[in-house]
Amino acid sequence: MSEHWQDVAILDDFAATDAIGVVAGGKQIAIYLVDGAVFATANHCTHGDALLCDGFLEGHEIECPHHQGRFDVRTGDATGAPATVSLATYPARLEDERVQLLID
Repeated sequence: MSEHWQDVAILDDFAATDAIGVVAGGKQIAIYLVDGAVFATANHCTHGDALLCDGFLEGHEIECPHHQGRFDVRTGDATGAPATVSLATYPARLEDERVQLLID
């Protein structure tokens, strides 16, 4: 089976923020722009029902806007309490000005 990268955003979508939310493959996904690279994780915090795209991005860590749990956007690993369960991650890339995800 061949890979199918799906266009989900453009770089201009990050003009006012470092994190955006999209729906791709029926999944809520947060996309982060860090130092010119894009990363993608599940958009819902594993600790509470908060959208991570509304959180605070510092370096490679996203902080949940509700209870300040933190996750590494590169790996999905929970890095700060009260979050203890990792996030799903998705392959993401920049192709020209387009943000693309590889979704099963």
